[in-house]
Amino acid sequence: MHDSLEAWVEQFAELSDEARASAELQEWLDVQSRFHDYSYRNTLLIKRQCPKATKVAGYNTWRNEFDRHVTEGESAIWIWAPIITTKCPECGNSPSYHGNTDCEYDDTPPEEWSEGLVGFKPVPVFDVSQTEGEPLPGLDTTAHGDGSEDEILNALLEAAPELGVRVNLVPPEEWAHGDAAGVCTERSTYDCSLFVEVKDVDNDAQVASVIAHEYAHALLHFDIDDVDEREKREVEAESTAYVVSQYFGLDASNSAFYVAAWDGDPAETIQKRLQRIVDTAQEIIAAIEQN
Repeated sequence: MHDSLEAWVEQFAELSDEARASAELQEWLDVQSRFHDYSYRNTLLIKRQCPKATKVAGYNTWRNEFDRHVTEGESAIWIWAPIITTKCPECGNSPSYHGNTDCEYDDTPPEEWSEGLVGFKPVPVFDVSQTEGEPLPGLDTTAHGDGSEDEILNALLEAAPELGVRVNLVPPEEWAHGDAAGVCTERSTYDCSLFVEVKDVDNDAQVASVIAHEYAHALLHFDIDDVDEREKREVEAESTAYVVSQYFGLDASNSAFYVAAWDGDPAETIQKRLQRIVDTAQEIIAAIEQN
């Protein structure tokens, strides 16, 4: 699976057709918005194996927790699962591997070591569409935006302090930033928060999406001075806002992914960009859901 992911990132980094690259990015972002708390590696794996997946779980989880059964003949979706066990405080290896290393730590006996992440293992999961049985009461498998658009907008506004941002909704007749729908203008000398202004048009969903983009903009590249890197981070911000908007059921059809800005980036850099998109979207979603 690792080789497959590396190959996808390599191929993506080498795409010269911006339309194809943008479509590839959007397909992954669609999956990421449905599995926002998954790593980009796992959502890429889901995209490659079952791009329409909305909720995945293991065979026994479907059977024991949801009273559903995997349909005969369905193929598993393979993802990486963390291995959590006791680990050496010095080298981080589990007791079974510790004896094969050069680590000489012996301050605390293995039976008293704390638990932690020691690695990952491939595990099979299945999408809800591959199962049958009892319905999933109270679980929305397609979107998390079960509130009205004004409620989502209010939740975004209330999340601002958690993200270190101040937001000002500006009436259209007072807007002083041309064609821009939103701007991130300055850092406060009082509390170091970033100041975001958004044009307060008569469309709550649009205002909410712009706020999500400006949050991502503020978190991802407000303090980046390099012009080229700022342009590259703008793609990350738009991608992050897309994930957040899709997650909450907002219309993100106007998103534009100018992936050509990433031309020439090596695969390793692309991986870091994907990880930043995931981390920033998770941060914004968590801040919103706290309110």
